[in-house]
Amino acid sequence: MDRAPDKLTRSRDALQARIMQAAVEVFAESGYAGTALASIAERAGLSKQNLLYYFPTKQILYEKVLDQVLDQWLDRMNILADPEQDPATLLRNYIRAKLRFSREQPQASRVYAMEVISGAPVYAETMRNKILPLLQKDIAVFEAWMAAGKIAAVNTTHLLFAIWAMTQSYADFASQMSLVLGHSPLDENDFTEAETMIVEMVLSRVC
Repeated sequence: MDRAPDKLTRSRDALQARIMQAAVEVFAESGYAGTALASIAERAGLSKQNLLYYFPTKQILYEKVLDQVLDQWLDRMNILADPEQDPATLLRNYIRAKLRFSREQPQASRVYAMEVISGAPVYAETMRNKILPLLQKDIAVFEAWMAAGKIAAVNTTHLLFAIWAMTQSYADFASQMSLVLGHSPLDENDFTEAETMIVEMVLSRVC
C-alpha cells in the first residue's frame, strides 16, 4: 500500500530537482532581474503552469536556490569548527572543499555571487542569520588556537575573507581565467595547482 505514495514522492522530488537545476543555470546566465519563470520552465522541460505549482513566484524559487547554495557553502565552513583538530589539516581540508565546490558547482556559485555583488537585495537577512553564527564559531576556534600557541596571531575574519575570495574566484571568474590560460573549462590540473598555492600562502601566514 505504501509503494504508490513512495513512487509519487520520488517523482515529485525528481521534478523539483530538475526545476532547481534549470533555475541555477538560468539565474547564473541572466541574473534575478533578467530571468523569467517561463525561461526556467522551458529549460526544465515543463510548462510554466506546472512550475508554478511547485514554486508560485520567481522570488520563492530564487530564494530556494540561494538556500541550497548557502547551505552547501556553510557545510564547508563547518570543517573549521573543531578546535581539537590540527589547524594546518583543517585549513588544508577547508580550502580543498571550497575549491571542489567551485569546480563542481560553478553556476551555483555565480548565482550567489551575483546576489552579493548587487547588494543582496533579496537575500541579505537570510545571509546574516545563517553566516554570522557559524563565522563567530569559527572565529572562536581560531582564537583558541592562537591562545594555545598553535597558530600565529591573525585577523580571522579577514583571513576567511581572503580564502573565500581566492577559492570562489575559480567559479565566479572562471571565464577570465580560461581566457588567460588559453583553455576552457578549467581542468583538474588548474584546481590542483590553485589548491597548492592557496594552501601554501595561508599556512605560511598562520602556521
